[in-house]
Formats: sequence, structure tokens, C-alpha cells
Amino acid sequence: MPKHFYKPLCHLVLLAGILLIHVPAMAAPEKIFNAEHYTLENGLEIVVIPSARVPAITHMVWYKTGAADEPRGKSGIAHFLEHLMFKGSEGFGPGDFSEKIRALGGNDNAFTSQDYTAYFESIASEHLETVMTMEAGRMRGLNPLMEEVLSERDVILEERRQRTDNDPGAKLSEQLDAATFVNHPYGTPVIGWAHEMASLSWADAKNFYDHWYGPNNAILIVSGDVTGAQVYELAKKIYGPLPRVDVPKRHWISSPPANGEVHVTLYDESVRQPTVETQFRTPSHNQNKDEALALEVLAEIMGGGPSSRLYKSLVIEQKLAASAGMSYSPERVSDATLTLYAIPLPGIEPAAVEEAYKNVLRTLIADGIDAQELIDAKTRMQDAAIYARDSLAGPAMIFGYALVTGSSIDDVEYWPDYISKIQAEDVLAVAKKYLDPDANNDRPVVTGYLLPAPAEDKQQEDAQ
Repeated sequence: MPKHFYKPLCHLVLLAGILLIHVPAMAAPEKIFNAEHYTLENGLEIVVIPSARVPAITHMVWYKTGAADEPRGKSGIAHFLEHLMFKGSEGFGPGDFSEKIRALGGNDNAFTSQDYTAYFESIASEHLETVMTMEAGRMRGLNPLMEEVLSERDVILEERRQRTDNDPGAKLSEQLDAATFVNHPYGTPVIGWAHEMASLSWADAKNFYDHWYGPNNAILIVSGDVTGAQVYELAKKIYGPLPRVDVPKRHWISSPPANGEVHVTLYDESVRQPTVETQFRTPSHNQNKDEALALEVLAEIMGGGPSSRLYKSLVIEQKLAASAGMSYSPERVSDATLTLYAIPLPGIEPAAVEEAYKNVLRTLIADGIDAQELIDAKTRMQDAAIYARDSLAGPAMIFGYALVTGSSIDDVEYWPDYISKIQAEDVLAVAKKYLDPDANNDRPVVTGYLLPAPAEDKQQEDAQ
């Protein structure tokens, strides 16, 4: 060490010692929700988020399985099974489950993703034991009428026609995912491909149910006007007797390295405003917590409302787009995606908008991040996390998304503190690594244009 550094360093060491002696230790970060965690002997995890704001609860069961676990050629089976869970279980015939919940003044629903399937009821807290008994009854006691199985298959085929085939935006998203996740289960839509959905059977659904639906592959989350001890005792009594299942290990095939950027263009006569999207394949929180946190902050800086870089540049300053933004959801077991998007103004070519938002990325990578915009972005994110405590279902949803994709309770409880520690160089590093428009990246980058049908095509259709 050079001698001229030695004396100042001694003074710093002495000062540090004085500070350690006389300055109180910094307070430990506070938890957001103060959730309680239990595990039953049969493997069922339980998370309770007490809140006495209203005399109601949200009861959720999250299964750690989804569309990504489907056998090849059986796409849509996880979502199909979700529908069948309402078509008959212990003590309930088709449709009776939801009818009972409504009769008690509550509401219920379910949803399927690539990684998980979740079922929930929001209802007065006095009915907790009732809904818990009902949900436990279909965890291992599914028994739909056979005529309901085929009719429900027709329902989901119609759902696909309405929500995907007749929705240009949904069709574009489906094609972007297929191009982004080559040779990976995330490239197959959750609802399934129509030609495979048409052949799904009760045997397919029952096989999936038997392998994946069981207490040791589920998380029970209850938020609202309850105590942890109350939920635990009820769960032990109601879910506790259910047997464990032999859950398969997830064996997902991998994508090969990307060899270049892919462009997807979809024309549709119902499109009035073109859309431009660029989708980047990025790490999830489960794969790389630190990078995921930095990507969350980046998405807020770039796309977090009217004050974001993309909105200010494309909408306010350049007047190229009606809206513009960036979205990133890190709750995935495998890779997540980060999406840039914009709606060009009339007369503006989509390619010009694409180049404009890539230039915003180039500027960020070249010039870095302003200290104040970093502070503002993190403050907005932390405020949103605190406000989530006031919701009945929100906390249950937040914990469910996190835990079922590999995060921990502490990852949720201390998320604002983790966000506070993200520095400008962290955000810049992930931008350079994953989003540089001019870098050779072996991760897929897929850009999609959703455009009105060409005039000549429309004229031909009108003539017919």
C-alpha cells in the first residue's frame, strides 16, 4: 500500500470505531405482511396473512403445476382440469360448488398458468371452515359426470375461439411466446392448441390430476380476518387426513441458443391501431434474484407510467406513439420475459416506433441512470407494496405467485428493502446484458407487429 494512503486510512478506521461505539445500530427492515407459515405432516404448506380490516377472508389453494407440465401433444390439459374441478367433487354436483359460495355471499374462481394452478374463494370469515372443507373435497375427490367432461371440452374450445382466435392481440402474444420459447414448454399456450384440445379426454385429465394434485404439491394461503392458529387447526383437521401423492419431477426441455432477432407480423382486419412489441427472454426471480430485482427497477424506470423514459420520449417529446411502456413479471419457475411495447400514432410506421424505443434503450445504456429517477422509481415501487396490505385478496395473490415459483416468504416480506438496495450500476448491468439492441445475444429477442389487413385483402373480402 502506498505510504501516503496509510495515515488517512488509520483515521478512517478510528472514525469507524467511534461510530460503532456511539451510533445506534440501524433498525432491522420491517416486514410488509407479517405472514405466518406452517407445514402439515402430509406436506401441505400453509401461509396466513392476518388482517382485521374487514370481517372477510380470501382462501386460496395453489398447486405447483401448470401447462408446462403437460405431456407433449396434450396441450391445454391443465386448464381443462381446472374447469373440471367445478364439475363434481365430494358432496357437489356440476356447478354446485360455485352456487354454494354465492349462496354464502362470496365469490370464487380459478386460473391456470405455465407454472401453477390456483383456486380461490373470498367470503365472510365465519365461513372459513365451510370453504376449506369444500376445497379439500376436490383436492383428492374429483368426480365429474362423464357427460360433463365432453361438454366442458367444448366450452374451452369456444373459450379459445373467443379469447384467442378472435382476438388479434392474443394471437400475436401466442406467436411471440412460441418464437421466444423454442423447444421449451412455455412456447405452448396455456389454453392449448385447438387441434390438441379437441382430443382431450377424461383419462388425460384424471392422469394429470392423480400425478400433480395433492397436499404435498400445494400451498394453502389464507388472508384476512383470521389468526394463524385458527387456520392451522382447521387445516390440520380438514386437509391433514388427505394422503400424499407421488409427484413427478419436472423435466422441462431447453431452448437452443438464439441465432438472431425474429420478427413476427400479424395482419387482421379488425385492427384499428397497430401495435409494436419486442419481447426479451430474461431471468426470473427463481433463477437470479439479484438480476430480477434490478430488472424490476429497470421496468419501472422505462415503463412506469407518464413519467417513464419510454412514455416521455415516444409519446410526449417525439409524438410517435399514443402509448408506450415496458412490462416485466419475474414470477416464473423458468425464464421470464420483459416486453417493450408501443401503439404508433396514425401515419407513423411501426418500424420507426420500434427503432425509437430501441434508441431509448441505447441512451440508457450509453448514459446511465439519473440518481433522482432511480430514487423516484424505487419509491413508487415500495409505496405500491405497502398499499397492497389494504387489499383482501391481494396479499394472498402476492404470496401465491412468489412461493409457487420458488421464492421465499422473506423474499415477499422484505421486498421493499431489497429494492432499496438496487443501485444504478445494477440496473445498467442488466440492461446491457439482456436488452442491448446492438449486442450479439444468444437469448431470443422477438419483435411483433400487429397491423390492419392490407387494403387489397380487405377489398377482396368485401367483393366476396
